[in-house]
Amino acid sequence: MTSSSSSSPSSSFFSRFCSSALRSKPLSPAVDIAVRFNSGDGLVRRLGLFDLILLGIGASIGAGIFVVTGTVARDAGPGVTISFAIAGLACVLNALCYAELSTRFPAVVGGAYLYTYTAFNELTAFLVFAQLMLDYHIGAASIARSLASYVVTVLELIPFLKDNIPSWVGHGEEVFGPFSINILAPILLILLTVVLCRGVGESSILNSIMTVTKVLIVLFVIIVGAFKVDVSNWTPFAPNGFKSILTGSTVVFFSYVGFDAVANSAEESKRPQRDLPFGIIGSLLVCLALYIGVCLVLTGMVPYQFLGEDAPLAEAFTTRGMRYVSVLISFGAVAGLTTTLLVGLYVQSRLYLGLGRDGLLPAIFARVHPKRHTPIHSQVWVGLIAIVLSGLLNVRVLSHILSVGSLTGYSVVSACVVTLRWKDKISGEGFGGRVSRRGEGVICLSAIACCGFAAGVFFRFDASYVFTLLAAVIAVFSAAALYLRQVYTDPPGFSCPGVPIIPSISIFFNIFLFAQLHYEAWVRFIVLGIVTVGIYAFYGQYHADPLNSNSSIVYHRAPTEEAR
Repeated sequence: MTSSSSSSPSSSFFSRFCSSALRSKPLSPAVDIAVRFNSGDGLVRRLGLFDLILLGIGASIGAGIFVVTGTVARDAGPGVTISFAIAGLACVLNALCYAELSTRFPAVVGGAYLYTYTAFNELTAFLVFAQLMLDYHIGAASIARSLASYVVTVLELIPFLKDNIPSWVGHGEEVFGPFSINILAPILLILLTVVLCRGVGESSILNSIMTVTKVLIVLFVIIVGAFKVDVSNWTPFAPNGFKSILTGSTVVFFSYVGFDAVANSAEESKRPQRDLPFGIIGSLLVCLALYIGVCLVLTGMVPYQFLGEDAPLAEAFTTRGMRYVSVLISFGAVAGLTTTLLVGLYVQSRLYLGLGRDGLLPAIFARVHPKRHTPIHSQVWVGLIAIVLSGLLNVRVLSHILSVGSLTGYSVVSACVVTLRWKDKISGEGFGGRVSRRGEGVICLSAIACCGFAAGVFFRFDASYVFTLLAAVIAVFSAAALYLRQVYTDPPGFSCPGVPIIPSISIFFNIFLFAQLHYEAWVRFIVLGIVTVGIYAFYGQYHADPLNSNSSIVYHRAPTEEAR
């Protein structure tokens, strides 16, 4: 009797946990809809198509060109160009999936988290949010440090400041282990957080001006640098083999996540169903072209062994006797990294806003300022996290665990496209009648992901190519089963081509890249997953309400002037 009574609370807890974790958010119609908040203090629709494209470019161009290029080129050599191309290809596949979902869902904040909540369940959505958010937090801290370093470089152009600014001000001064003091990075984060708290209009204007400036500077660099290229520097093209190129692609993958920012701005877009797909894909293609152009010029101008890690572009032109260009690049880097940091902080606050509305996080994150129409509490919170990380931790240590959330989150989004296209989600019977048709599909998607990871591990540890090929073959059969065993519907609005093949390739490719990450990234993925489940078990499951979260939102057709 005692044993039975003592086991009852634990079984009740587990039962409630499972029931809550498997909840999902219903999908509302999303054709020409807008969002209105009963309280009158919601976000405001101010972003047009050009703003969205600049938002995506602003989030991307900066980190890859001005920070990561030199670091990856030291290992991959001129093959860093292929690293950017591989990561870009993976992101194009992901962008097609994002573009479809952006037209299917109500134009509200949430992005990957919202898609996962609807296509799968509450716990999976919370896990996706946690992994993505840590990537954003680490990325913001890393970019803030790089921005501080470039600001100091610009200030040292003034004669009396040259070599007189202490390293702990902007470049960072190591204390011990991963700890490194930086004063300027937190100050810059405070300034940008204030701008974002003032309103999306002000931050959009700042982003547009600085993004156009840095794109013009990048184009200038490509054109001028092309005349200084020595093709002999491209030999050997891959000095450390293809594996270093593939590993490099996982590092630079984060440089393309700007399209994710576009998807998360749905609630502030004037015509979300029309503009979001163009904004997502357009910004990504522009970034891909610019990245490849800069990589070719950079590695052609200076042998890869001599590229600097902190400011590779500026140093490359200085070594070729073109100091005026390096000065211009330093100013462009300040503008570029500023917009990247600005958009990154913007996206984080909107994700926190979405979870606050759904109850998975405290309600304070769901509050929107009645006059500024910005989630000030969420914005200040993400600013504080970035301030602590950038002020105390070494960027190089942080970069080792980047891309985990992006790769896994994007894989789940690709899976969302497949599952939401299924015509018969519940009643259909799968193979043998023991598993539902939906369950069979989820098993196939999981098999593709597992095969991608297995192929990546075999490749990384130099196992026989037979094992890698075997994993790829199993993935192909799983994708074929998805194609032949499921019935798919045509979604309204933009449609990702080749479903389920394109999303399946995207999943396999993303998880293959995931397997190339440093072991610290794997540890981070597991530890954060455990912590996230714990937070959900003791807080999220008791406060989340996927149905009630929409009670303060009234969906209605967009005004005629906006629909045109």
